[in-house]
Amino acid sequence: MADDNEWDVEKYRNDYESDDHWELKRTFIETHKNKFDEDELICLTQVFFNVELLGCKYNTETMRQISELSKGIVEKYRNSRKNTLKRTFIGGADAAKNKVQRR
Repeated sequence: MADDNEWDVEKYRNDYESDDHWELKRTFIETHKNKFDEDELICLTQVFFNVELLGCKYNTETMRQISELSKGIVEKYRNSRKNTLKRTFIGGADAAKNKVQRR
């Protein structure tokens, strides 16, 4: 457990992060700041970010831990994104097939 909870959360904001993404990341950090050492929490935060925003998958135990830690945090973000434009990615083979079939 972290002994020193006075470290600066703001130093972990990346220049390329949108305000929405930073808010999600900052909330995750601040929610769990008293439960983990700084280095461990920042690693968990990056995993959370990768899972939620990039769709990455990790081993079962890590996914379970991130799911537990994100409860009450991620729902607000997901609800705020419900009415936004969503990207759909398709594989290269499917894109080529659609082009040939003129879809």
